[in-house]
Amino acid sequence: MIYYLIRKILFLIEPEIAHILILKFFSLKYIQNIIYFFLKPLPQKKIKCMGLVFDNVLGTAAGIDKNGEYIDIMSKLGFGFLELGTVTPLPQYGNPKPRLFRLVSEEAIINKMGFNNLGIDNLIKNIKKSKFKGIIGVNIGKNKNTSIENSINDYLICIEKIYCYASYITINISSPNTVNLRNLQYGIIFDQLLKKVKKTQKIMHKKYLKYVPIAIKISPDLSIKELIRISKKLIEHNIDAVIATNTTIDYSVIPDIKKNLKKGGISGLPLQRKSTNIIFILSKILKNRIPIIGVGGINSLYSAQEKIKAGATLIQVYSGLIFHGPSIIRKIIKKI
Repeated sequence: MIYYLIRKILFLIEPEIAHILILKFFSLKYIQNIIYFFLKPLPQKKIKCMGLVFDNVLGTAAGIDKNGEYIDIMSKLGFGFLELGTVTPLPQYGNPKPRLFRLVSEEAIINKMGFNNLGIDNLIKNIKKSKFKGIIGVNIGKNKNTSIENSINDYLICIEKIYCYASYITINISSPNTVNLRNLQYGIIFDQLLKKVKKTQKIMHKKYLKYVPIAIKISPDLSIKELIRISKKLIEHNIDAVIATNTTIDYSVIPDIKKNLKKGGISGLPLQRKSTNIIFILSKILKNRIPIIGVGGINSLYSAQEKIKAGATLIQVYSGLIFHGPSIIRKIIKKI
């Protein structure tokens, strides 16, 4: 109830600024003390996935804490794991502002952020400073100025740098907000990417005596034929997990959307059915050979259960947290 009062004020502010303000608000020491005083401990519901043991099935999706600045406070809210990023080898501004839009009546967010982040070296510093000892996933991407032909090197640079500090690594090749990035999901370059990523993982495993799983994050706008082809390659290259899905550029999911908003990826409630359908199809194709992490439009216990029934082992939330606040975390974890 308190969050909905806070939300009224936040939704009067430009979305990107509001996002930062709410994270800073929850990071204040006296606010944290109030939260800890009233929050009762959540039941332990450990689950194994990718060879890792998670405290529970629900984690943060990439985008909430790009630079790992709020690891400690986010971990106290009850999440079973945190996924940071997307980060790139070099810091970059991202796309021009405004680049984040709320559609409150549709419970949707449209973003065209473009991997704005402070770079992977800064993220490593923040992970080192944090006190959190749980599972941290790191979502990595390519820099805007790196050509698609040379983009694989950006991912390999990130893997080598973050390997010691991440519990798992997500390869983001499905954001619609970096030009031509989704081309990495197709053809020879997709095969080369998976091959080189697994080779680097093997080298790092041997060097550090630590196995860090690799997940691939895919688009919700893929056809069944494309999903079959991608799944075969994931199995062939022994990829550890698939994250379904990123945001959609299928604007038909929002009837009567204004023309000026057709400029980025849609998340939130309009993505819910589309992402769940992708999970269901993937589950039928993969047949438990590769675990699925479900994300996209989770805004209630029911929608979280739908993702799991469709075939997800773990789930992630982003837009649902913005529209419904931290209480959604506890509702989901208590019942699943």
